[in-house]
Amino acid sequence: MILGEIEARAVEDVRRRQDEQQARAKREVRWQAAIDEAKNEAVRDQLAEVLRDQAGRWQEVTVLTEYCLAVERRIGELEGAADESDLDSARRWLEWAREYVRSIDPLIRLPGMPRTGEPTPEELKPTAGRCGADDSSCVSGVLGCWSGRL
Repeated sequence: MILGEIEARAVEDVRRRQDEQQARAKREVRWQAAIDEAKNEAVRDQLAEVLRDQAGRWQEVTVLTEYCLAVERRIGELEGAADESDLDSARRWLEWAREYVRSIDPLIRLPGMPRTGEPTPEELKPTAGRCGADDSSCVSGVLGCWSGRL
């Protein structure tokens, strides 16, 4: 009887350890999937920031180009009617302005795919932050470990 009980407990202990190992393995898989998702989102955010910056500069170039065209038209309208020194000053200003616009134009060269950096633990937090603290499929409980595991 005692021997049977000892064997039953030993079998139960083995089963419990196997269950714990399986649960650990499943948590690791979920953790890695969450890390991968967080990294993908962080890289997406990095690329979106570059895109917003380029689009903002393009928008500024568009407005400034329109302004330069308006100045050029105005100079043309005043040819012969305005003081020549004023027109020369306006032409110099227009030349400088056009050179400046060219210098900030993001489309002077064809844009390529920007390089991204390895996401930092701080960049990964927004994705992990959506998980509930009691959700074992999330990485919110291991956020402090990210920097060591990346």
